[in-house]
Formats: sequence, C-alpha cells, structure tokens
Amino acid sequence: MGSVKKNSTLKSTHEISELECLWQEIFQKTVDLSQSYYSHGTKIAEKQIADDYGIRKAFTALSEQLLSDPEKLSGSTNQFWRNQIDLWQKWINNDPSASKNLDSKQAKKSDIRFKSELWNTGLFDYVRNVYLLTAEHLQKTVNDIESLDERTARKVKFFTKQYVDAISPTNFAALNPDVLQATIDSGGKNLVSGLRNFLHDLDKGKGELAIKMVDPNAFKLGKDVATTKGKVVYQNELMQLIQYQPTTESVFETPLLIIPPWINKYYILDLTPRNSFIKWAVDQGHTVFVISWINPDTRHAHKTFDDYLVEGPLAALDIVEKRCKTNEANLIGYCLGGTLTAVLLGWLKSRKQEKRINSTTFFTSMIDFHEPGDLGVFVDPEGIESLEKRMATKGYLEASEMASTFNMLRANDLIWSFVVNNYLLGREPVPFDLLYWNSDATRMPAKMHAYYLRNMYIHNKLQEPRGLNIAGQSIDLSHVTTPCYFISAKDDHIAPWKSTFSGAKLFGGKVRFVLGGSGHIAGIVNPPSANKYCYWSTDELTHDPEIWLEQAIKYNGSWWNDWSAWIAAQGNKTVTARKIRSNQTNPFEDAPGSYAKFRLDSAAGGKPNRLKNKS
Repeated sequence: MGSVKKNSTLKSTHEISELECLWQEIFQKTVDLSQSYYSHGTKIAEKQIADDYGIRKAFTALSEQLLSDPEKLSGSTNQFWRNQIDLWQKWINNDPSASKNLDSKQAKKSDIRFKSELWNTGLFDYVRNVYLLTAEHLQKTVNDIESLDERTARKVKFFTKQYVDAISPTNFAALNPDVLQATIDSGGKNLVSGLRNFLHDLDKGKGELAIKMVDPNAFKLGKDVATTKGKVVYQNELMQLIQYQPTTESVFETPLLIIPPWINKYYILDLTPRNSFIKWAVDQGHTVFVISWINPDTRHAHKTFDDYLVEGPLAALDIVEKRCKTNEANLIGYCLGGTLTAVLLGWLKSRKQEKRINSTTFFTSMIDFHEPGDLGVFVDPEGIESLEKRMATKGYLEASEMASTFNMLRANDLIWSFVVNNYLLGREPVPFDLLYWNSDATRMPAKMHAYYLRNMYIHNKLQEPRGLNIAGQSIDLSHVTTPCYFISAKDDHIAPWKSTFSGAKLFGGKVRFVLGGSGHIAGIVNPPSANKYCYWSTDELTHDPEIWLEQAIKYNGSWWNDWSAWIAAQGNKTVTARKIRSNQTNPFEDAPGSYAKFRLDSAAGGKPNRLKNKS
C-alpha cells in the first residue's frame, strides 16, 4: 500500500520491558473501567440513548423528503457512482487527472488532514479521493433539499458534516499511512500507547470519552500564562475584579474595564506576554481592569441573569470609578460578555446613567441572535427543556457538555486530530497555551443559563425595543448613543460576523464596525507584532453586510492599532499612572486570582479563595 516503508520490530530488551509495563497498565485500567461501568453503566447508557438535539427527528424528515422525489435521488446516486467508477478507471490506468477533476480539489489541497506526502502515493491517494467524492456527495445531497424547515435543515447539514468528518480515512489505523508507518517503525508500540491513552481518557470522563488536548500541568497561571502584573481588588460570589499595574508614567484618564464571557476564563486575553491584549493595552497607557468570573457550583444554581449584571459589570463599574476617582469608564465586552455589556448599556440608559460609559468595544459579540450559526443546532425548545432537566439535578450544566458542544463546531481540529495523535499514533498532546485555556472548562448556573438560552437564542429579545426587563429596567438599545466599536472575525463559527453586524445596527449612536481575519479566537488575539491576517473597515455602516464588505477598505496586519486610535479619539486626556497600593483592610491577592486558578480537571488548581468583599 503506497510507499510505507518496512522496518525492523522491537530491537531491545528495554523496549520489550516498556511494552510489558504498558500492557499491565492497560489490563489494570480495563478492570477498573469494567467495575465502574457495572456500577454506573445504566446512567451512562440512558444518557447515550437520549436524543436531546432531535437528530432522529431531523433525519427522519430528511428521509421523507428524499423518498418523495425518487427520480432526483436516483439521478444523484447514479452520478455519484459514475464519478466513483471514473475515479477507479483513472487510478488503475495511472492517470494523473484522477485527483485533479474533483470539485473538492481546493479543499483537498488545504486540508491539513492529508498534509503528509504519503497521501499522494499509491492506494492512499485513491482512498483519499474516494473519501472526498463521498463526502462531497453526502453534503450536496442534504444541501439540495429545499423543503425542510430552517431549523431541521440546519441540524441535518451540521450532523451530516459531523458524520463526514468522522468517516475520514485519517481516523482509521488501517487506512492512514502515517499510522501504518508509525506502527512499522515502533513495532506496534504506538497502538499499545494509544490504547492506554484511550482508557485513561475514558476513565477521566467516567465512562464518556474526555479527549486530552493538553496536559493540565503543562502551564501554570501567573507563571507561564496570565502573567501580566496585577492585583485582585474586589470579590463577590460571582467574580473577582483584577486591576493591572501600569507600565507607563502617565495613563489615559478614563479607565478600561473588560467584561469577558462567563463560558470560559478571562485569560484568553492574557495568554503570554507576546500575545496578551491586556498587557498590550496596559503598555498603551490604559488603566486596565478585568472581571474574572467564578466557576460556579451548586451554590450558584439560583443565580439569575439579573445577578450576573448586578454582581458583575455593575459592581465592577462602581469599584473602577471609586479606585480611579472618575465618573466614567471605557468598556470592552468579549462574546457573551459583549451580550451582557449591551444589556448594561441599555440598563444604564433606562436609569439615565449612560454618561458613566465613555465608549464601548464589542469583541465578536452576538446581540441580534436571528442567525446564530451552527450553535443554533443545539438550541431549540425541546433541547433546552431537556437541558433544564439535566441542570436541575446538580444546579448547573457540566463543563464537559459545554466543551463538547464547542469542540463539535470544529470537529477536525478539536476532536479528530487528537484521536489520531493520542490513540492511533500513541503520542502525548503538544503543550499549547491556547489549548490549555480551551481545556480550562467552566460550568453554567442552571437558572441563568436557561434564561440566556431562551431569551437570546430562542426568542431573540435583546434586539427588541423594551423586549427584556433586567434588574427592574427595560432594555432598549436604540436609545443608547454611546460610541461603539465592533470587531468581528470573518471565519467566526461561534458568532457569525453577519449576525454581529446586524447587532451593531441596533444602537442609536455612532458605530464603527471592523471585520478581522481568521476566527473567534485568532481573529481577536492577533497582536501587531505577529503581522498576521488583515482587517476591513469603513466609516459607513450600510444596511447590508455584503455591501459593507464590498465598500470596506482592506488593511494588512492587526486591528489592534485601529482600535487604539479609535479609543484615543474618544478622550485622550492623561493623568499620572495609577499604581496599586495595598493596605491592612484590603486583603489583595495577585493576578490572576484564585477564581481563575481553579480548574475542574486538576486537583492542583485548588479552590477559590474566600476573600472579604472589600475594595
């Protein structure tokens, strides 16, 4: 098969001894898992049988539509087999055009799954092309069905893509030339190590596969990531507020408060010094504060969306104003934090306190949820009802469920690449700061999360004038005149840029919309020093996003400098740098703080520090 090279098997007693130890470990882990399964297997099976996302219903509807037009189905199927026969004939005749006539050829060239040169040789080249043709046929078949309702069509397309990704030959040891080569080179040790890794992940997930993306001990907060110097200056039941030490002699008079999403940890904006937005903003002369949300447990089951507003940004804003001796602040909201920031602006406007906010920046934030993208697959009335029942048992949504959902949105990158690396090649994941952060999962409080899903994703209430009443105030974004800066990402799979564009138009004031390259994370964490990607911008916010993009000017590099110029234009008066000084009545702890340090996947993460609520 192809040009996989033969090699000798095990060469030393040491290697044999190592294999024996691996097999002993596998045997013991298998015994432990078997005992655990017989103790808890019923619950696991029940969870596996459940169809919370309505997949069976969606594909039943698809089958009915396909069978309603047998002539069309037959034509599509016949064309598929003609293409397969044509591919086979060209391959056995050694015709170089066999892999050049596919509509998927561009996708094939850029597909990192097939980056190895071994995929261009012999039978492996044929297997790859068979797969690409099959994948193309399956996806085209479901995409051509026009009579399905929008929600069902979205589910069918999404889960067909999941199936197509799962059946890739890269995911099977016997079909992957890299795995076969590794098996020959190691005498099969890769497969034994992979089995051990698989059993460990199965054990970690208590019967469900919890794929290891990175060693939770590979990095240490405050030492390797989240290293920007600062102090926790306030804490309540939901958040810690961190203030960062200045690095300039003078700073902008108006401080900067960052409101991150509660669905993951804030330090995505403070990974390493070279790509830390927080450090960069401090170096630009901003007095930076950031909210660090707690990882909730049963004690937070009763917490509402109102609580997250009042105990989150509203409480933080009070502290920022007090510590900086100012009456206003600049805000940044990231993702869900941006949704909450929009609510905050509407709430302050209702209270006639809008002048407390000088400007607001939204990082990839959904405000209008009419087109939620692939996340909409997981959010419908039936799915939420099932989710609420599960959350009611513990008072929160398990972090693993949230992580699985987001990983499915990029299955090839966040699931199948690790299946190949960890289980087929038998390797340990490479230490990577971004994946360390991605694996630092958080739970969702039951009451708050249900409210958020129903009122944002299902009913889309935030975009309606006075559609929401939060903490005693009606929210109407059309009355908000605070200057706003929107940065979205062109390839964002979580907050599609056209949806964020729609949300930007809801405000009554001046809005600058900027579209960055890449996706939800890389499009934001893109320092100027990296000189990566590009961004589009124009002063006019047109009605149609496609027209806006046509009229926008393309700039190379990071959008950070564009934002820096924009926010400076909102008020560039400076004051002497505000250094953080501790005192006897204020029990500070160093950034990143105990709320951020607490990890669900590592006992070393410790527990949140129970500080007094002083500032």
